[in-house]
Amino acid sequence: MNEIPCHVSRVFQTERVFPTNLNNHHTLFGGHILSQMDMTASISAARHCRKECVTASIDHVDFLGPVTEKDYVTYESFVVFTGRTSMVIFVKAVAENLLTGLKRIAATSFLTFVALENGKPVLIPKVVPETEEEKALYHLALKKQEKKHEQIEHSKAIASILAADGNI
Repeated sequence: MNEIPCHVSRVFQTERVFPTNLNNHHTLFGGHILSQMDMTASISAARHCRKECVTASIDHVDFLGPVTEKDYVTYESFVVFTGRTSMVIFVKAVAENLLTGLKRIAATSFLTFVALENGKPVLIPKVVPETEEEKALYHLALKKQEKKHEQIEHSKAIASILAADGNI
């Protein structure tokens, strides 16, 4: 199976912040940021393996600072780690003030996607980190993946005690 450098899957998506995207604190809704991260990561996943891909999980999202309507946001994503059928995509949201040009990282997250063919998981190429940033993120993702199975079992245990009909 082929090996693909991280940069092949790198995606940039930029959007301006409008009042309709703001919450009652006059900052960008966290859910909007999360949605854009998922959208951008989905493109990175498909670029990496040229397959249909679905979101398997969104790991801890860190909202590092507010985004206002004086900003625009650029989402950057790329595959940083691969398993047999899944891949971990790192996404960061960078806010830039339209008037001052001041940039700051507003949010970061790791998302896991699974590649599919005919609705079934399919093998994907390995990712090759090249830059120092890519190598550091690869090692962070590797550490996260080592704990992932424990997290999944924990989530299944929670789901097993919840009623699916909405009555707890």
